[in-house]
Amino acid sequence: MSAIRQIRNTGLASLATLSLLTTGAFAAQATTTATPAADENVTLNLLGINDFHGRIAADGDSAGAAVLAGAVDAQRAENPNTLFVSSGDNIGASTFASASQEDNPTIDALAAGGLDVSVVGNHEFDRGFADLTERVIPRFGDKAGEDGADFALGANVYEKGTKEPALREYAIRDVAGIKVGFIGTVTADVPSLVSPEGIKNLDFGSELEAANRVAKQLSDEDPANGEADVLVLLTHNGSDSTDCGAIAGEKTDYGTLIRDVDDSVDAIFSGHTHQAYNCDIDGRPVIQSHQYGTTLGQISLEINPATFEVAKSTSALIPLAEEDANGDWSPLFEANAEVRSIVDQAVEDSEVVGSEPVGQISEDILRGGEEPGSDRGVESTLGNTVADIHLWATSNKDFAGEPAEIAFMNPGGLRADLLYGEDGTVTYKAAADVQPFANTLITFDMTGKQIREALEQQWQPEGSERAKLHLGISNGLEYTYVEDAAFGKHIKDITFNAEPLNESATFKVAANAFLATGGDNFSAFASGTGHTDSGQIDLDATVNYFKSHDLVSPAPLGRASLAGTDWATVEIDPTQVVVGESAQVSVSGLEQGAELSATAFDGALVVEDIPAADAEGNTSFELAVPSDATLGENSLVVSQIQREGISVDFTVIEGAVAPTPSDEPTEEPSQSPSASAEATQSPSQSPSVSPSNDTNESPSKQPRDKDSLADTGFSASWIGIAAGVVIVAGIILLLIRSRKKNSH
Repeated sequence: MSAIRQIRNTGLASLATLSLLTTGAFAAQATTTATPAADENVTLNLLGINDFHGRIAADGDSAGAAVLAGAVDAQRAENPNTLFVSSGDNIGASTFASASQEDNPTIDALAAGGLDVSVVGNHEFDRGFADLTERVIPRFGDKAGEDGADFALGANVYEKGTKEPALREYAIRDVAGIKVGFIGTVTADVPSLVSPEGIKNLDFGSELEAANRVAKQLSDEDPANGEADVLVLLTHNGSDSTDCGAIAGEKTDYGTLIRDVDDSVDAIFSGHTHQAYNCDIDGRPVIQSHQYGTTLGQISLEINPATFEVAKSTSALIPLAEEDANGDWSPLFEANAEVRSIVDQAVEDSEVVGSEPVGQISEDILRGGEEPGSDRGVESTLGNTVADIHLWATSNKDFAGEPAEIAFMNPGGLRADLLYGEDGTVTYKAAADVQPFANTLITFDMTGKQIREALEQQWQPEGSERAKLHLGISNGLEYTYVEDAAFGKHIKDITFNAEPLNESATFKVAANAFLATGGDNFSAFASGTGHTDSGQIDLDATVNYFKSHDLVSPAPLGRASLAGTDWATVEIDPTQVVVGESAQVSVSGLEQGAELSATAFDGALVVEDIPAADAEGNTSFELAVPSDATLGENSLVVSQIQREGISVDFTVIEGAVAPTPSDEPTEEPSQSPSASAEATQSPSQSPSVSPSNDTNESPSKQPRDKDSLADTGFSASWIGIAAGVVIVAGIILLLIRSRKKNSH
């Protein structure tokens, strides 16, 4: 077909830019509309989706299955020679209405919407190969009224240890007398994306080898092994880029596939990477239609029915919904009534399924803010808990990929709290409500320096809707920060597993697809490398986590903490504590739920069971001083994870604390007036010494007697005697000096 390729190369329409109206605000390339074909040519209209992931109900730029089917209906009304195809991942990683019912509503909706052919994606294997062959494929066939195997093509999927195809390799559709052949291949990375147990009897081979083998078979002019006049490759593989130049030259398995696939292949629909691109690569249209039913990819081939040569091809990306100035989305096509009925019933039925329990919690697990969910700029137990769940999901023994070490969760993805209620039961619907977006979990590599950068990006760029978005972080990662620092200078110390984070080392990180691709201005995550679909969505991860844990408790706060010792105020009362007794310690200025530790006597005493901070950020506890405690000055050190301990001094004394001198009258016997007068008139008493402890004593108060000085350890009589001795000594010295002067 090299001559046909030359004709096509000279007949391709030029590419133009088409802006896709999606929340991601991305742009994709589109070709101009083809000039009407000559009467003798047949226009084959191919419409494609990829990575639909059970988005059956409309949600923002995801128009929903009914509108998707309506768009196909509109295209078929314009051109009956239209085929609707998918590049895989129709099911799996789905939203609650579909996932809660094993994705049966998605199968039914796509079949009713006229899906003609589909390749398998990695998510078609989520429940194992037996589920695919025994439930998914037969259900497609029953609902579509034809062979369901055409909805699960996989030319490079083999029985273990052989080259025997485990799935149908191709499908053929007759359009206006033209046999259109579809070859299906799936990324060879499937074993690292799904549970190994479910595919243990399969091998996943080279896509290029399989595609070329089947292409030659379908074009060898031997009717016994199948023949096609036009060939289309459906691959569940794609590029991370949207730049056609970069895609054409990328050194990946996908890049090799689209460059080196047999010339008999006339068009390529791709998927897996959730990107939107519309490219001409070596004279062949190569397209990917974003994700979730936001977009239809369209490739039109002008075919000579006599020679089956492709005279011209055009391609475009067609958005299915548009956003107005207020941020509201509306469909661009009328919904298909039959599919809408399927979707409505699925949503209704999901409410029943959603009441089923999936696990237990020990107490409320909440979003940030005085009213949970009101402040995305503070640490929350729910954010940290979900990060822990995502880390578990991408590192437990059943995870087929390289285990993650650190996980992050964006606060905007948390849309409901997990509430204890009457008995701590968490329902399927309650778990789904926490993360309603059915985001795929992605693993990728980041350096320690990039992790620091991501933590800095919690403080959002100037002009952002929110000044700060506090990331949930998984157990093991901790850091200190300065709230009012200059931009880019907030993060201070970072530790990982209690050791300083090595910023030159590389770590395997997990995050949902939104965050992993740089959502919410976290571009550091997008700058990571090796982004890989974990084969799980957040809801599945949460449900499986609950199934694996008898009781789930909230992750503690304090993984992020203010730098310095000004993070709380600590007071101890009394500051002089008698051995064997206690002092009350009060701590204020904490975040709600903050947990503390405390030690005294150089760590010899550890205070146990300090209550978590209440809603006002306060807590208190008793400091019990042992009967054998060291007397004198000591320190209490109050600490919080990743924060410098606050030291407060106290004194340990033996026996009762001595009373403080008081201005109040005492009950001791008062000195008699005559005794006072004698003391005042005594020639041996110093003028500066008063018989009273208070020289400003009110006349109404009686002077204390000598016993009132007992607390000083000195008696008034001794004061008089000492004064007399000093005076006598002074007189003797004067007499001696006088005699010496007279001798001169």
